[in-house]
Amino acid sequence: MKFISWNVNGLRAAVQKGFSDVFSSLDADFFCLQETKLQAGQIELDFPGYSSYWNYAGKKGYSGTAIYTRHTPLSVTCGIGIEEHDQEGRVLTLEMPDFYLVNVYTPNSQDGLRRLDYRMQWEDAFRNHVCRLASGKGVVICGDMNVAHEEIDLKNPATNHFNAGFSDEEREKMTVLLASGFRDSWREAHPGEAKYSWWSYRMAARARNVGWRIDYFLVSDSLASRISHTDILDGIMGSDHCPVELVLAD
Repeated sequence: MKFISWNVNGLRAAVQKGFSDVFSSLDADFFCLQETKLQAGQIELDFPGYSSYWNYAGKKGYSGTAIYTRHTPLSVTCGIGIEEHDQEGRVLTLEMPDFYLVNVYTPNSQDGLRRLDYRMQWEDAFRNHVCRLASGKGVVICGDMNVAHEEIDLKNPATNHFNAGFSDEEREKMTVLLASGFRDSWREAHPGEAKYSWWSYRMAARARNVGWRIDYFLVSDSLASRISHTDILDGIMGSDHCPVELVLAD
């Protein structure tokens, strides 16, 4: 069973950059999107054999998540059930017969870490959400989690120590989440490899591979034995992020 996750940084823009061809070529069972940046009715993008589910932000042109799937879910849930955290379309959960799929676009702490306090609250609420799910069946979490967990996960850790995405506080929240019963699927398979999933549009960062690994597939401990392949598809263009991939044995 193949999963793809991609922050497209605006789905309408990504469509103009070949998104449909990438979607078809990757041939996934579940294709999860973050930062769709649209509202209901603003795009018609259907693929044969797939159903799609959407969580839109209240603010137009902002945030948003979506999942295309070949498989019919038992249920679909937008958000985490806490109103103050459910206004930006950041979490979309599909319940399948033997696992939950949680697509997430974690809030950015922003320049000067001015949104860090909110981010910390959100992290705790999100962790509680996925831990509740994991008490019932396996959980796959995917998306742009807006944190480089370890120094190997970004090109320049020393100069980014106090920047959004690499603050001690954000990294610690990822540590706590993993300790709550989840595995960083790519890092476990590639313990010493530096590979990135996001590059700034500035300073020719992608051409120079000055990047960060902030896009993840986390799986609950109960699903770890089913991981058969994981990848970061850094050759695929169309966004400032590239897709990441997970394959679970049936």
